[in-house]
Amino acid sequence: MTEQDRSRRSMLQTASCGFGFMALQGLIAGNATGAPRDQRAQAPPLPARARRVIFLFMSGGPAHLDTFDYKPQTGGKPHPGSVYDFARHGESGSWVSELLPHTAGQVDKLCLLKGMYCDTGNHAQSSLQLHSGERLRKRPTLGAWINYGLGTENQNLPGYISLNTSKPQFYTSAFLPTSCAGTPIGVNGEDMSKATIPNIAGRHLPPDAKRRQLDFVQALNRKHLEQRPEDARLEGVIRSMELGFRMQATAPEIMDISQESKHTLERYNVGFDNEVGTCRQSDFGRQCLLARRFAEAGVRFIEVNHGSWDQHKWHRRDLTANCSVTDQPVAALLEDLDQRGMLEETLVVWGGEFGRPGLVPGDGKDETGHNPRGFTFWLAGGGVKRGFTWGATDGTGARAVEGRMHFRDLHATILNLMGLQHDALDYHFEGRRHRLTGPEGGKVVTDIFA
Repeated sequence: MTEQDRSRRSMLQTASCGFGFMALQGLIAGNATGAPRDQRAQAPPLPARARRVIFLFMSGGPAHLDTFDYKPQTGGKPHPGSVYDFARHGESGSWVSELLPHTAGQVDKLCLLKGMYCDTGNHAQSSLQLHSGERLRKRPTLGAWINYGLGTENQNLPGYISLNTSKPQFYTSAFLPTSCAGTPIGVNGEDMSKATIPNIAGRHLPPDAKRRQLDFVQALNRKHLEQRPEDARLEGVIRSMELGFRMQATAPEIMDISQESKHTLERYNVGFDNEVGTCRQSDFGRQCLLARRFAEAGVRFIEVNHGSWDQHKWHRRDLTANCSVTDQPVAALLEDLDQRGMLEETLVVWGGEFGRPGLVPGDGKDETGHNPRGFTFWLAGGGVKRGFTWGATDGTGARAVEGRMHFRDLHATILNLMGLQHDALDYHFEGRRHRLTGPEGGKVVTDIFA
């Protein structure tokens, strides 16, 4: 690094622009090498059934046999299965566990995918494959690809937001333009009541002074870019700083959930403390409510994260706790989107990196492992069939045997619902073309389309 580069970086780090060093580092964390894409909203090349995605990532691997994949004992012989009661719900008569009573009330909105499978039972590798299609290498995530292909509908907000995220590789743009990366809000289990977009606050200067200050810094940036026109990262920084400035007026208002009614807060299991006049925070409930608010504001891809589904030795206790925390907010999100007329154009995706073997009723053990060979996801809205089930596992829930759907197929299907062709959405990097679905490709499962 030259002395000129060092002094320039020092100036940018210390400049008091109100939105911090490089204006929201989460927006520029990638390492794009190609030409930046215009991030204004793009017309999809295919007919689009959905305009946005809300991905509810249940990290750790939900036990499909205890939630949606009902496998009763047959012939009086115990086999791996659920130890919880199931019942049919809604006009569709879909089976749902007693652990999810609120979701059961929304089951006619769900498209259950019971034939999911993936390549590995390793948490890190399978989670990476679910997000980016790759198990080992850092690659653009699903949200980044959608942002790249369609741009953003709100120029004052990022097109991709990741709530309560755990690892940067789950929201990275990798070699795509840095403006396609997810903006993290809340990291590694941070209290979501205190979480915000990094460096977004700043009232030490009036807006017009901050605008003049940014104009000065951006003039230097553009002069620097003239000398390095091939550096897409620098152009990404320029765009990110402009977005960071605009976000100061928009993002704080969206993240202020105290504007919601008491009834709404309680439905999301957030609540309101009348004695101190502030919201009681349920982290997952707040994430779901923020997801709805960001979706209303035009954010293209929103990921909501809930960890701790990796229950092994205390399966019954931990699974019950996880379902208790997530059930009501998920149902409230689906209900709100539907009542606001947004569900048909919002694709909601629920699932984890794999499933789990069932417990054996009556053997006294309370342990489960990992099962990548068969598990359940569900979709809602966004052009998929309501009250519909696609695929199945075998009699013990151990393996997907009907309507088998790999993560690559899920990615191809989601892109198609968004109006994107998975085998045409690509990017040239390191001498070859890259796609989300990789060289193996994926199958668009049109059977689930409404």
